Amino acid sequence: MNTIQRISKNISILFVSQILTYIFGFFTLAYTARYLGVAGYGTLSFALAFTEIFSVFMDLGLNTFTVREVARKKSLAKDYVANISLIKIILGTITFFLIIIMVYILGYNLQTIQIVAFIALYTIFFAFSQLFYAVFQANEKMEYPSLGNVISSILLLIGVFAAIHCGFNIYQFSHIYTFTGAIILIYAVLIYSWRFNLPKIKFEWSIWKYLIKEAWPFAITGISINLYLYIDSIILSLFQGQEAVGFYNAAYRLILVLLFIPIIFKNALFPLMSQFFISSKESLNFTFDKLFKIMILIGFPIATGTVLIGNKLILLIYGAQYVGAVIALQILIWSTFLIFARSPFERLLESSDKQLSVTKIFILGAIFNTILNIIIIPQFSYVGAAIITVLTDILVLGLLLFTVKKSNDIIISKNTKISLIKILTASLIMGLVINYLKFLNVFSLILIGIIVYIVTILIMNIFDNDEIMMIKSLFRRNTD
Repeated sequence: MNTIQRISKNISILFVSQILTYIFGFFTLAYTARYLGVAGYGTLSFALAFTEIFSVFMDLGLNTFTVREVARKKSLAKDYVANISLIKIILGTITFFLIIIMVYILGYNLQTIQIVAFIALYTIFFAFSQLFYAVFQANEKMEYPSLGNVISSILLLIGVFAAIHCGFNIYQFSHIYTFTGAIILIYAVLIYSWRFNLPKIKFEWSIWKYLIKEAWPFAITGISINLYLYIDSIILSLFQGQEAVGFYNAAYRLILVLLFIPIIFKNALFPLMSQFFISSKESLNFTFDKLFKIMILIGFPIATGTVLIGNKLILLIYGAQYVGAVIALQILIWSTFLIFARSPFERLLESSDKQLSVTKIFILGAIFNTILNIIIIPQFSYVGAAIITVLTDILVLGLLLFTVKKSNDIIISKNTKISLIKILTASLIMGLVINYLKFLNVFSLILIGIIVYIVTILIMNIFDNDEIMMIKSLFRRNTD
């Protein structure tokens, strides 16, 4: 199976599963926010954000490191899983109590502390399942984590419907996440045992020392990313209350769902790019170049369209009580585009053993984001938080671009640069049509926007032969 076929096979599996996950997740988000109300949803969002910040301490970058190393040498999987499992048990226990202590020190009431505790358990279960998913990913067995993600989203949606039917309060609502996390961990263990044989947990100091030494840059990167993804919700909660958190997260969680697209490509291509760094710089350049083009091709029209129909989307999904989230969505959608644009540069540096450079960049981003949030949020609330998020992503993208240009001989091809101009033009044409027809309902506008954009990029002849081959292979079964 050649490079294009391998990429297309992995993306095909991930795309189908993530579309299903997106659909179920969308309805889970909408029904949860409507049922709990702005303040209640704000409390739940705070719990999710607070535990997510600490989640990296349960992993320390070991999952990403496992993907890279096992992708290069499959025999490492057994020893890595055996040792990392014990590391995660220790880290998970420490992290759980650290979360509870911190939320207590911050002065939250008993109910909020209890909700955070149940969400923390969910986060711990999720962190364990990701270890097994990392081995699946390294072996390009994307069907197993993909199915796990679909099952998780279905369980959450069923749980939300059951909670609404039974009239659960927000405390009872948090149990849904804990239950779902436990089931997915059981699924991951069973599938791993079936496919690879589950090793016994063990302690080997030489392996622990090596793992922690090599993986810590990924951990610092993860901590930094989580800080600037979620610290705004914590600061909003402390200075503006849970209603502001509710408005902000109604918009923020909606655009976070869109990140399934770069995640698909990350999971599909990171193992391949790690191999290509060792075996073929030409293939690495090819993969990076195509990934960057695809990210812009998808990300820019999404951002353009969301700005124009943001008010209709918020009213449709959440109802009139969330009208305050419209401005946050219209700002934050540009953060999504910037994440799309920077994703190829992250993968390139990490697959090229330059994860430390990525770490430094995200540390700077986290510091920049946290300081500005503390200064701006008390006066400008969630609108200020949204603007700061976009500014942080601009800073991070700029630093990544500078680092890649400085440290790699990888280039963006001339054809891709020309295509970027065409993509921006096609997006603007789509935007003009949507704005002219803005009296239509949101579904009609989305459909018309997609049609106009696709027709425009086809007329402009954006795709080269390799990309046409890749697109065609997405729609037929790939075999070794």
